[in-house]
Amino acid sequence: MRIWRNGREVVIAPSKQRAVLGLLGRRVNDEVRPDEIIDAVWGRNAPKSAANCVHVYIARLRKVLEPERGRRESGGLIVTSENGYSLRMDPENVDVERFLRLHTRARRLNAEGRPKAALEAFEAALGLWRGDAYVDLSGPFAELERTHLAEMRLTAVEDWAAALLAAGRHTEVTGVLAELVAKEPLRERLRWLLMLALYRGGRRADALTLYRETWRLLGEELGIEPGPDLQRLHEQILTGSFDAIPYGLTETAPAVAPAEPDPRDAPGPAMPRPAQLPPDVRGFVGRERERALLRDALTPRRNAGGAGATLVVIDGAAGVGKTALAVHVAHRLSGLYPDGQLFADLCAFNPDRGPLSASAALASLLSGLGVREASMPSRLEDRAALYRRLLHDRRMLIVLDDASGAEQVRPLIPDGPVCVLVTSRRRQAGLVARDGARRVRLAPLAPRESLELLTYLAGPGRLASRTADARRLAELCGHVPLALRIVAEQLAADPSMTPAGLAGRYAARRGRLDRLTVAGDATASLRSIFAASYCDLPPQAARMFRLLGRYGARLITVSGAAVLAGVSRMTAEQLLELLAADHLLEPAGRNRYRFPALIDVYAAYCAQEEPCTGRPRDAIARPWPAEGGTLAVMG
Repeated sequence: MRIWRNGREVVIAPSKQRAVLGLLGRRVNDEVRPDEIIDAVWGRNAPKSAANCVHVYIARLRKVLEPERGRRESGGLIVTSENGYSLRMDPENVDVERFLRLHTRARRLNAEGRPKAALEAFEAALGLWRGDAYVDLSGPFAELERTHLAEMRLTAVEDWAAALLAAGRHTEVTGVLAELVAKEPLRERLRWLLMLALYRGGRRADALTLYRETWRLLGEELGIEPGPDLQRLHEQILTGSFDAIPYGLTETAPAVAPAEPDPRDAPGPAMPRPAQLPPDVRGFVGRERERALLRDALTPRRNAGGAGATLVVIDGAAGVGKTALAVHVAHRLSGLYPDGQLFADLCAFNPDRGPLSASAALASLLSGLGVREASMPSRLEDRAALYRRLLHDRRMLIVLDDASGAEQVRPLIPDGPVCVLVTSRRRQAGLVARDGARRVRLAPLAPRESLELLTYLAGPGRLASRTADARRLAELCGHVPLALRIVAEQLAADPSMTPAGLAGRYAARRGRLDRLTVAGDATASLRSIFAASYCDLPPQAARMFRLLGRYGARLITVSGAAVLAGVSRMTAEQLLELLAADHLLEPAGRNRYRFPALIDVYAAYCAQEEPCTGRPRDAIARPWPAEGGTLAVMG
């Protein structure tokens, strides 16, 4: 990584300091939180002093990049905000951003039938490279980005080679392709391009030999056959008929006599177009802001220029409607993905099943892509390689529901023009920091939206002239969509039940969660889905959760939680942040937290398991907490 200021190169010696700048530059003009920087630079090996190191690195970067700017001056290149840091500059001053723009432009020009201008843009994009990216940096971000950028570069080279072949300049590209095939022997598109270049250069026998080598290599390494595009090209070379060349090239077959086709090389069936999205949710309301963010993030243009898969994460508390939002938006954008939609339930917090392993999830996704069980590779690495190959250059939408963490999700993220939409009740900081995911946080519905949902689901006229009672019901449900749907079902099932009467049943906190359930369906029980998150906590975090539930205060401070649990302030801060990452708490300002809607009721229920002995004197046991309230020790 190299940096220039006013035309002169700036030397930044420490590797981790350059890694911080690399992360900010890759997300230019975006706000990057300190915890995201720590995860990107150190990963799991972060020292206790990592947060202080980030502050030091930022200060040193400012000093090197803007020596004339005073320490206390605001603005500048590196801007500090309440939640993090951002590198503010024209994206054209970052080579990766310029590369993406030129690659996108080249593809567009090629699609518009302007080959000369497209080739100029391709060559300008590739001309920005001066070697392997981040070769002198270490850490999770640099390692992942190095691989990611190498893939982007290789895709651009493939597009450039395809454009040269379309222009009839096969002799110029044959040597480059042969060298790349030697380095990337399992990349089928490179072999497809080289086969075509050899054939156009009058080397038909070499092209057919390359195909047989490919068939043998893929069989030995991955246990698979060449894909449909390679098989179709092989058949067309054998017959001399080029009426259906893939990858968008316009072909004129050279004057070579056709040969008899080899029966061993018959083309396989075309890959299916999956349509696995669950049915759209009935009565979907609101979420205009979140839907706009998702529409913007999931638009295919975001993938142009070889930028890799678009990755978006929807996170929020249990029952808040993450899956409903993902499926609703996916249905409305499905037309933008002509190659189909895949859906996998990763079951991270399913009350009846354990989390799905990455290998099992890949088996499910590969099955949707037409891979038979007998042909399914057994190892995770081989399944991931086959998955990436099948999705290469395909415009497909993939929804991964109820994810646990980055290690479960990463093998399921292919490269190319696909969009991957993940839902999780756990904040996926690793996917944001290391994989460039865009995060959409989902909160409970607004009061107006809650009323609209209740009115729709309860039936026409059921809540007419009873708006105040309906609002009270929505408040008792915490404006959580799952709770609102359960209440609406109860109203619809019992015509004699009035909204006021039902609100009276839910008024008492002690029995509220017992009533917010659907018999025989653990996924429609607030207590069951909250329990799945609680049971997944480490013992110390679970104890903190119980103590906070017994305490019953609206506002929770780090110092108060430390006194309550009898731990150090640093330990309390770590435990509260862990609970917030799982959406069992939510930030309420600097060093302050509060319970999300209805989680406080469940925490009070769990608090009954916590013995009153062995806790600090300040944390005196209380009866079931009243609605709200604060206690002095928490301040």
